[in-house]
Amino acid sequence: MDVQLYVYDLSQGLARSLSQQFLGTHIDAVYHTSIVLDNIEYYFGAGVQTCRAGATHHGKPMEVITLGQTALPLEIILEYLDSLKGVYSAESYDLFLHNCNNFSNDFAMFLVGKGIPEHITSLPQTVLDTPFGQMLKPQIDAMMRPITQAPTPQRVPPVPSAAMNGVPAKPVPLSAEEAVLAQATGKVNNVTALRDVDRLLGLAKDRCAIIFFTSSTCAPCKLVYQPFDDLAAEAGNKCVFLKIDFSYAERSIGVRFPHVRATPTFITFLRGQQRDEWSGADARLLRTNVEMLLNEAFPAHPHLSKSVPTLLRQSQRPITYTKVPPLEKVVAKMGDVGKDPAVSSIVSFIDARERFGAREAPLTKLPQFADFLRRSTATLPPDLLFTSFDLLRVTLTDVRVAGFFAEEHAGATGTPATVAHLLKHVEGLGDKAPYALRLTTLHLACNLFTSPLFIPHLLSPPLSACLISILTNALLDDKHSALKASALSLAMNLASANHKVRMRKHSANPSPASSSSHQEELGEEEQVELLASLLEILGIEEQWGDVKKMTLISTGWLVYCADLEGEACQLWRGMDAAGTVGKIEARKVEERLLVKEVMSLLEV
Repeated sequence: MDVQLYVYDLSQGLARSLSQQFLGTHIDAVYHTSIVLDNIEYYFGAGVQTCRAGATHHGKPMEVITLGQTALPLEIILEYLDSLKGVYSAESYDLFLHNCNNFSNDFAMFLVGKGIPEHITSLPQTVLDTPFGQMLKPQIDAMMRPITQAPTPQRVPPVPSAAMNGVPAKPVPLSAEEAVLAQATGKVNNVTALRDVDRLLGLAKDRCAIIFFTSSTCAPCKLVYQPFDDLAAEAGNKCVFLKIDFSYAERSIGVRFPHVRATPTFITFLRGQQRDEWSGADARLLRTNVEMLLNEAFPAHPHLSKSVPTLLRQSQRPITYTKVPPLEKVVAKMGDVGKDPAVSSIVSFIDARERFGAREAPLTKLPQFADFLRRSTATLPPDLLFTSFDLLRVTLTDVRVAGFFAEEHAGATGTPATVAHLLKHVEGLGDKAPYALRLTTLHLACNLFTSPLFIPHLLSPPLSACLISILTNALLDDKHSALKASALSLAMNLASANHKVRMRKHSANPSPASSSSHQEELGEEEQVELLASLLEILGIEEQWGDVKKMTLISTGWLVYCADLEGEACQLWRGMDAAGTVGKIEARKVEERLLVKEVMSLLEV
């Protein structure tokens, strides 16, 4: 998908002709910019706004610059824009410090890995560096604000299903069986031929079906026509609904079902076998029986019937490490490596953000910073490498930075390049990694969870395996209590993110034949490795405290609604995890309830 920069002159040519006279310096235009993707224009004024490309109140752009191409799915792009709402709100607009060009620069950095031309982003400072610029700043801002924050002429929301290069996305192809099933479910099939009855019941061999026998002369039957239609729509592709009207059906159907002597009559089938039969136009009985049939065909997870309010109300906000160290000391420790322009740039960004907030901290050149981070694993000795990691840790708390690193070189399904490189390096060092580097890596990893764009990557290989390896190594380190506490924070973030994905799947309750577009959970191997470490901590940690509580919560989230036929379940049963948790002596009532609830999940 092409990424274009639309450049406008808000002064309509006046800046070029009058700037020397009024400001004492020449400027070509008062720039307003926007980013165009798939014929939709994105810009910042009264918040983040959209419209059809070229349809803004600014008229025709003075220049259109092609910035490059992005392979990022539109869903990811829209999620990134959503994360910017707090930074680019209508109230935060400032013509000189936080304007449309800052937004375009940030958005371009995310999409193509580079910002917009520097002569555009530096213009406000060029104006302010003149005596008259400083003097006229309030008047210029007041004059331009109605223009820059005007309402969108005709808002055009982007469509998430749009694909690359403006071509509508093709639907994911279904298998022949899935396509036939999709046509036969979610509605009532009116059947008159026996071969169609056999065909439809054959489609339901791995789920359930129900036949409604009626006739055109049956007045009571009409009372349940609409309820039957409603149930078919609600059941989706879990159940095949058939309606047979004896007034029009082949005689062979009556031969197949000779015991049906009255209408309305209903017969249900479960996985190809006939189950129940009843007669009567009772809509409530019909709904009850269909719901029972569906529950039998697609049984809910036993954990969903458990009462575990204490566990489920635990905060699932990511644990982060946001403290900013003395930056000058961090850079000094780097020696000559700290003189890299990327370091001074990122330090200035952090300092501005801490002093004035995101509004007055324009995004720095992140590709250069990413390049520095990757080089630092070779240019800095292991005992000083934590310094570069710490700079990344601090900047990741900014949603713009986190968004960039989440999708840097990742494309649609790839892996964030810089983060993967850093984590893999520390994993390779293993126990030989210095304490400061191990601790900083754990804190950095926790901060990755601040952006929803990172979550799919963190729950998938290779990052998931790398994170599990680093945290389990630290979790079982008895020499450094801070490492264990930080590893538990990362374990909670992983378990929480995994729990949220699993709950979305259970709420959707997908059926066997449906193609799932859901985000995937942690791989089974990673879940087993993480759970084994948590259970080991529960077994050796004697006193109730924060460590034990965090471990118990992480265990509960990891176990809740896990596959009872999977390896994780075999692990907790084999280790008698329920017995281990049952021995925990908590102090407060709520803590004792938490112990009881987690134990009940392990006993299933």
